[in-house]
Formats: sequence, C-alpha cells, structure tokens
Amino acid sequence: MGFEEHLKNSFKSALKLSAMSADDPVKAEQELAASGRFEVPEVWYQQPLYYKANRFAVAQSGKDIMWPAYSEVMDFELEIACVIGKKGRDINEGDAENHIFGYTIYNDFSARDAQMVESLGMLGPAKGKDFDDSIILGPVIVTSDELGDPYNLRMQARVNGETWCDSNSNTIHWKFSDMIAHISKSETLYPGEVIGSGTVGLGCGLEHLRFLTDGDIVELEVEKIGVISNKVIKGSLHE
Repeated sequence: MGFEEHLKNSFKSALKLSAMSADDPVKAEQELAASGRFEVPEVWYQQPLYYKANRFAVAQSGKDIMWPAYSEVMDFELEIACVIGKKGRDINEGDAENHIFGYTIYNDFSARDAQMVESLGMLGPAKGKDFDDSIILGPVIVTSDELGDPYNLRMQARVNGETWCDSNSNTIHWKFSDMIAHISKSETLYPGEVIGSGTVGLGCGLEHLRFLTDGDIVELEVEKIGVISNKVIKGSLHE
C-alpha cells in the first residue's frame, strides 16, 4: 500500500458503507469517525505494509474475468508493479533498484464485500483478493533502463470508456526501493517475483463508492507501459 491518498479515501468510503445500514446513518457515521477506526494507522507511516497474493491467480489482458460466486461487490485497483530480476536478501535501500528487472501494470480485482468481512479478523485479504484470474499483469514488462523514472508516470483507469482515475505515480509515498528493503529483511527475494505499488489515489471504485456491474470493461493505462483491458462477467451461480 504505497499511496496515502488511496488509504485515506478508502477509509472514508469504508466508514460511509459501515454507517449506511444503521437506523440513523448520520449519527452512526459521526460515531464511527470519532472512534478513530477509520484513520490511516500510524504504523503505515513507519514501514511499508503489504500482503501476499495467490501467484496462481494471474491472468492476461483481454481475458474475461468470472465474478467470484460468493461476491456481489466487485472492484478493480490500478497499480504499477515492479518485477524482481536479481536474487537478494537484506537488500539495502540504495541498492534495491538494481534488483528490479522492469515494470508492468497490475489490476488487483477485489471482492469488496468478502474483503470487508474478513478484515475484521485482523489478518489481511484472503477471499477478498484471491480468486481465479483476480490478478491482471501486462500488457508487457518494460525494462528499467527503457522505462526510466517510474515515479513520474500518468496512471489512468476507465470503465466502459468513462475515466474514473487520472493520476500520477509521483504521488507515491513508499517507493519500490523502500518496499524491497523492507520485504528482504531476513527473507530472500527471487527473480520473477512481482511487487505491486498499491492502488494509486482514486484508482478504484471503492474510493468513488461506485462498483462494477456484469459486463463492464475495465481499462488501466500507465504511461510508457501500455493498456490492459478486461471484461467482468457474472457466472451462472449468480443467476
């Protein structure tokens, strides 16, 4: 989770969603806000926070993505990702970029209703993130020398041609060098591993309180890398 704006927006949206079911939503929202549960946790400013996704759930741009049968609230997430090219352990921040082979686009499809429930368990995403074809990478990996500065790239998200996000990677708080240095403490990173940036600000439906519907086409574009595009489809179990 490298982008502060995304966290702040997501907590605000989660607060509103939590209050909606109350008898008095306005009062409930005020009480939840006062509780401090929907503020960015202090630990996020102290170290990069992350989770590990199912590496077998990767699919390509152009593939139709089947909506998980247990979810009614589907979302996308616009991220840039680095691909590790050099094995290392206890990598220092100054040397971290030498371990990056290149960069690609990452769409982290998310079942928000499942994610909201399991977040109460204080462990991190599971079925909210891990279902078949939930991770889209592509359309190519642009090598580090070809891409240049990864922290000045226009990042855009469109749903059915409508722009939902138009931001820039220069808004990132935790850079990949920070992430690599943190992750590799007493843990070996291997070539081929992929590290997502976390969602750029306004780069998902949750931040807009808008979610995907059956047949929606999600396009994510990152300057100098390209565009990935996928349609989401509800399966027969939802009919």
